Amino acid sequence: MGFFHRHRGLTPYFLLAPGLAWLAVFFVVPLGFLAYQSLQSGNFDVGYAFDWAWGNYWDTIQRYHEQLMRSLVYAGLATVFALLISYPLAYWIAFRGGRWKSLLLVMIIAPFFVTYLIRTLAWQTILADEGPVVGIFRDIGILGDGGRLLATSTAVVAGITYNFLPFMALPLYVSLESIDHRLIEAAEDLYASRVQAFLRVTLPLSLPGVVAGTLLTFIPAAGDFINAELLGTPKQAMIGNVIQSKFLELGDYPSAAALSFTLMAVILVLIAIYARAIGTEKLTG
Repeated sequence: MGFFHRHRGLTPYFLLAPGLAWLAVFFVVPLGFLAYQSLQSGNFDVGYAFDWAWGNYWDTIQRYHEQLMRSLVYAGLATVFALLISYPLAYWIAFRGGRWKSLLLVMIIAPFFVTYLIRTLAWQTILADEGPVVGIFRDIGILGDGGRLLATSTAVVAGITYNFLPFMALPLYVSLESIDHRLIEAAEDLYASRVQAFLRVTLPLSLPGVVAGTLLTFIPAAGDFINAELLGTPKQAMIGNVIQSKFLELGDYPSAAALSFTLMAVILVLIAIYARAIGTEKLTG
């Protein structure tokens, strides 16, 4: 204790040390090694040599730009759908859930008690050609006799939306739950309709939850590969499928590392644009 009393200025650094060490070992070092790999040349048979091969980035972008764009589109659609589903759900739980709030929240996160792979495999059964969903859609005329959902972009986006829905719903619930109901009552006392009170009070105050939810959903969704692998075909392959294949099947580590950094860079640019568009205070609220 005497040491800390004599060096009070160092106390914050001692408190930060475990977290910084964890980040250094499990984030900075692996990221640095990945960057090192991305600038190598060679192949699995003859080995790899570090020679500042910046061309790896240009080559991978040229060859796999379609999968990269598809990943961003799928992730964007899944994020929008998750927001449209989660906001009314979180709103109802926060304002109308009553004593059932805890149970309803458990029901939202209950799928997380099952592994990601099994949840996605379950969607194969749900969307199968002889499954209940396709049968209903055929009966009501949405799908023709030969129409299908599995192995389509619809199935992939639906799977991503389902798997990442809790990442959207929980931040929205926390944001909505923290709103002081007296502010809404005050708006209604000042002759605002329920719709006006929602648009001018509830929605602006819940924007931090919207921002957190969209980021927590979009970022992992853009790098996902399980849904495209199990619910789609090679025509629906995402950039995560390409990276997974190059790392684990082809042994093309430089290209895989370059693609990983390209995906990270694109996501960071999109986040910067998003933060600038909505305002930094909502991003950090």
